[in-house]
Amino acid sequence: MEGASFGAGRAGAGFDPIEFLKQPQTILRIASWVFSIVVFGSIINEGYVNIDSPQLHCVYNRNDDACNYAIAIGIIAFFACVLFIIMDINFPQISSVKDRKRAVMLDMGFSGLWSFFWFVCFCFLANQWQRTPKMPEVDQAADAARAAIAFSFFSIISWAYLSLCAMEKFKYLAFGEEEQRVLSHP
Repeated sequence: MEGASFGAGRAGAGFDPIEFLKQPQTILRIASWVFSIVVFGSIINEGYVNIDSPQLHCVYNRNDDACNYAIAIGIIAFFACVLFIIMDINFPQISSVKDRKRAVMLDMGFSGLWSFFWFVCFCFLANQWQRTPKMPEVDQAADAARAAIAFSFFSIISWAYLSLCAMEKFKYLAFGEEEQRVLSHP
């Protein structure tokens, strides 16, 4: 990448949507976006059931905190993916190295933090699902509950890899282009 700064070409470069969609980071952001929709959508749609009362209870061991946490993490991840995709589209237009540095650091920090939050979500949902008593009402929502657990696990992987992609971009801050070539070819 000649004249690259934080993993992008010179400021003002044209935008190629096909090349943008082929980037691993873009594919992961879209996958993370879909994963978040599956998690919060399945819980909102089928995560609350009537168990021995007319009041709705969370399917995960009647623990409303489990459902609320997963929904909150999923919705925030949904909007974050959209915002980071917009930032990735506009990244080549950022001319200031300091602004590029801030964008990459924000991406790296948020992705790492959200990977951790998804890990907590996966552990919390899996633990509460394991403790959930077998009942006909719960069996109706079992597929949705398992889908939320599985996709929260997939989200850990996707957000961790997004964090690694951001760290790769950040290497361009610590090492110039010439140092990168020296380090990668001993």
